[in-house]
Amino acid sequence: MNISISELLTLNNPNIIDIRPSLNYNNNHIPGAKNIPYNSLIINPSKYLNQDETYYFYCKSGSSSKGLCQLLQKQGYKAINIIGGYEAWLLNK
Repeated sequence: MNISISELLTLNNPNIIDIRPSLNYNNNHIPGAKNIPYNSLIINPSKYLNQDETYYFYCKSGSSSKGLCQLLQKQGYKAINIIGGYEAWLLNK
Protein backbone atom coordinates (compact mmCIF):
# COMPACT_ATOMS: atom_id res chain seq x y z
CA MET A 1 0.00 0.00 0.00
CA ASN A 2 1.18 3.52 -0.82
CA ILE A 3 0.30 7.07 0.13
CA SER A 4 1.31 10.37 -1.46
CA ILE A 5 2.74 13.31 0.47
CA SER A 6 -0.46 15.30 -0.17
CA GLU A 7 -2.57 12.45 1.24
CA LEU A 8 -0.22 12.09 4.21
CA LEU A 9 -0.66 15.77 5.04
CA THR A 10 -4.42 15.26 5.47
CA LEU A 11 -3.96 12.65 8.22
CA ASN A 12 -4.30 13.48 11.89
CA ASN A 13 -1.09 12.59 13.76
CA PRO A 14 0.18 9.76 11.52
CA ASN A 15 2.87 7.35 12.75
CA ILE A 16 5.69 8.33 10.35
CA ILE A 17 8.90 6.29 10.35
CA ASP A 18 12.10 7.49 8.66
CA ILE A 19 14.17 4.41 7.77
CA ARG A 20 17.22 6.35 6.56
CA PRO A 21 20.47 6.22 8.57
CA SER A 22 20.41 8.32 11.73
CA LEU A 23 22.87 10.82 10.25
CA ASN A 24 20.44 11.65 7.43
CA TYR A 25 17.52 11.84 9.87
CA ASN A 26 19.44 14.16 12.18
CA ASN A 27 20.25 16.48 9.25
CA ASN A 28 16.55 16.85 8.41
CA HIS A 29 13.36 14.81 8.30
CA ILE A 30 9.61 15.04 7.90
CA PRO A 31 8.23 16.79 11.00
CA GLY A 32 6.94 14.32 13.57
CA ALA A 33 8.80 11.36 12.05
CA LYS A 34 10.63 8.86 14.23
CA ASN A 35 13.92 7.37 13.07
CA ILE A 36 14.18 3.60 12.96
CA PRO A 37 16.92 2.65 10.47
CA TYR A 38 16.09 0.06 7.80
CA ASN A 39 18.47 -2.60 9.14
CA SER A 40 16.98 -2.40 12.64
CA LEU A 41 13.49 -2.96 11.27
CA ILE A 42 14.56 -5.88 9.08
CA ILE A 43 16.31 -7.65 11.97
CA ASN A 44 13.61 -7.21 14.63
CA PRO A 45 10.41 -5.35 13.62
CA SER A 46 8.51 -6.44 16.74
CA LYS A 47 10.99 -4.48 18.87
CA TYR A 48 9.79 -1.23 17.28
CA LEU A 49 6.32 -1.85 15.84
CA ASN A 50 2.92 -2.89 17.10
CA GLN A 51 0.70 -4.91 14.75
CA ASP A 52 -2.37 -2.95 15.93
CA GLU A 53 -1.04 0.40 14.65
CA THR A 54 -0.62 1.82 11.14
CA TYR A 55 2.81 3.10 10.14
CA TYR A 56 3.90 5.31 7.25
CA PHE A 57 7.46 4.61 6.10
CA TYR A 58 9.85 6.63 3.99
CA CYS A 59 13.45 6.53 2.83
CA LYS A 60 15.30 8.88 0.49
CA SER A 61 13.34 8.16 -2.70
CA GLY A 62 10.72 5.55 -1.77
CA SER A 63 12.41 2.39 -3.08
CA SER A 64 13.73 0.89 0.15
CA SER A 65 10.62 1.84 2.10
CA LYS A 66 8.41 0.21 -0.54
CA GLY A 67 10.27 -3.09 -0.23
CA LEU A 68 10.27 -2.85 3.56
CA CYS A 69 6.51 -2.23 3.62
CA GLN A 70 5.88 -5.30 1.48
CA LEU A 71 7.97 -7.41 3.85
CA LEU A 72 6.28 -5.99 6.96
CA GLN A 73 2.80 -6.49 5.49
CA LYS A 74 3.59 -10.18 4.95
CA GLN A 75 4.47 -10.32 8.67
CA GLY A 76 1.11 -8.81 9.65
CA TYR A 77 2.03 -5.14 10.09
CA LYS A 78 -0.01 -2.23 8.75
CA ALA A 79 2.83 -0.66 6.77
CA ILE A 80 2.23 2.05 4.18
CA ASN A 81 4.91 3.41 1.88
CA ILE A 82 5.19 7.18 1.36
CA ILE A 83 5.58 7.57 -2.41
CA GLY A 84 8.79 9.34 -3.42
CA GLY A 85 10.21 9.34 0.11
CA TYR A 86 12.01 12.32 1.59
CA GLU A 87 12.73 13.75 -1.86
CA ALA A 88 8.97 14.00 -2.52
CA TRP A 89 8.53 15.72 0.84
CA LEU A 90 11.11 18.34 -0.10
CA LEU A 91 9.26 19.04 -3.35
CA ASN A 92 5.81 19.25 -1.72
CA LYS A 93 6.31 20.78 1.72
